[in-house]
Amino acid sequence: MIQIKIAKNIPQGSSIVILATAESDFDNVGLSLEEVSYAREQIAAKLGHIAINKYGQWLFVQAVDAKNDRIKELEKMRREASKLHQIVCQQKISSLVVVDKTGNCAMTMAFAEGIALSNYQFLKYITKKDELQNSLNELIIIGNVDQTEIDNLNIVIEAVYKARDLINEPASVITPKSLAAEFINMGKEAGFHVQVFDKEDIETMKMGGLLSVNKGSSQSPTFSVLEWKPADAKNERPIILAGKGVTFDTGGNNLKTGDYMNDMKCDMAGSAAVAAVIQAVAKARLPVHLIALIPSTDNRIGPDAFSTGDIITISDGTTVEVLNTDAEGRLILADALVFAKKYDPQLVFTVATLTGAARNAVGDKGIAGMSNASREMTEKLKQCGEAVHERIVEFPLWEEYGEELKSNVADLKNLGSKYAGMTTAGKFLEHFTSYPFIHLDIAGMAFANEANSYRGKGGTGVGVRLMFKFLSEIINN
Repeated sequence: MIQIKIAKNIPQGSSIVILATAESDFDNVGLSLEEVSYAREQIAAKLGHIAINKYGQWLFVQAVDAKNDRIKELEKMRREASKLHQIVCQQKISSLVVVDKTGNCAMTMAFAEGIALSNYQFLKYITKKDELQNSLNELIIIGNVDQTEIDNLNIVIEAVYKARDLINEPASVITPKSLAAEFINMGKEAGFHVQVFDKEDIETMKMGGLLSVNKGSSQSPTFSVLEWKPADAKNERPIILAGKGVTFDTGGNNLKTGDYMNDMKCDMAGSAAVAAVIQAVAKARLPVHLIALIPSTDNRIGPDAFSTGDIITISDGTTVEVLNTDAEGRLILADALVFAKKYDPQLVFTVATLTGAARNAVGDKGIAGMSNASREMTEKLKQCGEAVHERIVEFPLWEEYGEELKSNVADLKNLGSKYAGMTTAGKFLEHFTSYPFIHLDIAGMAFANEANSYRGKGGTGVGVRLMFKFLSEIINN
């Protein structure tokens, strides 16, 4: 993983990127008067970055528009950094110095974040790695940045990398048991507690949603509880993150058609995100009591697989008529939400690649969110989403959506009408809550089939940066 460091002086012979506005000085960066004049012209023309090759030492000047909307400019810096990262790797640069001439710490941090996130690669199964390996392994920042902010940025980047790694592994490697083993290793390294319940335990707890989805699989399910509870936690009641851990989703007997199954190893992206969040929170030692609940299984076809028309019983006794076996994520999360009640939580999130409807509604540009939590908490989360560009489009949890889930033969059915599927899924989950609840459907953003700037290709790790920022901000207010 790339390391981000702070320095006071530019190491001799280093390649440099200067972040500058039209008014910035260019003292002590190795530019001639002619080069400074050229740089100012390019910045004034808003032409992104310029590159100067000084006998093998590359010098880049990145234009920063301090007058632009701050949120938009932060995202622009991440994306400009991603473009520059491609050139850096083409030129086989291993160490890059970022010199801030704007005096704007937030822009510098966003630029560093864009570089670091762009440097991720999943090359585990590539035999000729040397030909593809990114050259950059060190990023040095010179400017008015805080060491704690740099430490936390390194921690968050590492957590995003971990989430991406878990998502990008094939389902033959990431099974419910091996996923739980990953959580145990993460807990040992970061210092949080992990408890894994096996199939026998899950049967004892009568988690009918998780057990039903698992019926067609040769892999046993797991239910993992990850907990970070520091002595100085500022919240008396825990915040809980429930992540969907479907390690592969065929759709079950409602088999996915066409190419809809191709990237279904990513159906555990919610579980990867919440586990990576708790890893980051523990490593940063944030004073927040945080719990992650992760029900995990795959959803396969088989002789004993659950079918449409089945009636299953969730762990709180609620009966559910199954109308579609491909609406399985809500069934396993229902058991997790019931389990969460034992903690009397302050706030509970579900993070899941839950519905195609969410992708249809917002594409890969945002997260479909639903909330019955306070407006203060909901708006704070949305503001954090804007800041890290993991934006949330809020949909309602109107009572009328609950009417669509009424069954003639059971308490609920697992599917509403053909409209607003992301909202009826959220309404289904809300049924199992007795506490403030926010649902994040990340189906559109969790996996990129084509390279997408600093989010890369494959698993994106969406949700990690969002939740870390949210948790950081609420404990400091």
